[in-house]
This record gives sequence, structure tokens and C-alpha cells, in this order.
Amino acid sequence: MASFQFELVTPEKLLFSGPVESVVVPGTEGDFEVLAMHAPVMSTIRPGVIVVRETPNGAPRRLFVRGGFADVSPLGLTILAEQAIAIEDLTADRLRTEVTVAEQEASTATGDVAKATAEMKVGQMRELQRALA
Repeated sequence: MASFQFELVTPEKLLFSGPVESVVVPGTEGDFEVLAMHAPVMSTIRPGVIVVRETPNGAPRRLFVRGGFADVSPLGLTILAEQAIAIEDLTADRLRTEVTVAEQEASTATGDVAKATAEMKVGQMRELQRALA
């Protein structure tokens, strides 16, 4: 199978850069898999798990993203993520704390935009819990 260049970028850092065989992206219209020679497309992504296969028979790398954009071009795939966390870097305790903090922010948020943003964060954290279960 042919490989292509994949980069996962967050505001803080370049989380991944290198050749891969495939990447499954949680698009807002549904998950989609990118392979070499994929047609150009740009999509928003929803909170979910990106599955990266670096080699055909290798174990996949799983990364949680909180949303962002995916750009497939002739040069490869670039994901600009609001936040991304390697699944292996998360612990159940850390995740419970994140959910609790998000719930507290949602309950104390004032204004429509702040409340909607806080509620979205709660949903994202719960999505991550489901992905890890």
C-alpha cells in the first residue's frame, strides 16, 4: 500500500508528522478514511478519535481531537485540531477530572455563547470517555 504525508497540528505544537498508510478522521458528516491518492477535500471535524496506521500491519495510533479542520490535498493530509491528546497519555482519573471541570464550567456559564461553549466541552469530554471505554 502507498503512503502519504500526514500532519496533526494543535495551537501548542506539531503532534505528528510523517508518512502513513491510512488515517480515519471523525468528520462532522461522518467518519472518513484517507488513503494515498485520496481526492482533495476539506472538512470540519467533530470531537472524536483519529486512527492513524503508519504501516499496513502495524498497531494503529489513536489520538483524541476536540474538533478542527482536515485538509486533504495532493501533498497529503493536514489536520488543524483545537486540541489533540494521544489516547495512551490519558488516565481515567485525569479524564474524570476534566469532565467534572467541564460540567462545573457549564453550570456557572453566563450568556448564550459561553453556555453553548461550555456545554460543547462537556460533550467532548464525554465523547472521549466513550472512546476509551
